[in-house]
Amino acid sequence: MYKYIYVEAKTEGLFGDANHKELIDEYSSKGWRFITAIPTKFDGHGLIKRFDLVFEKEE
Repeated sequence: MYKYIYVEAKTEGLFGDANHKELIDEYSSKGWRFITAIPTKFDGHGLIKRFDLVFEKEE
């Protein structure tokens, strides 16, 4: 059986940088395996602003 967690990540924008690489490295070092990214927030032009990174770990 696997346990899943969802971690919110941000994309690059006017006032910030994307943080997905750091989050994937951080959770991988803790034994989590990156599975996929799910878009969760869009701007008025349809561009992705935030997404959930999905990780799994065997229990």
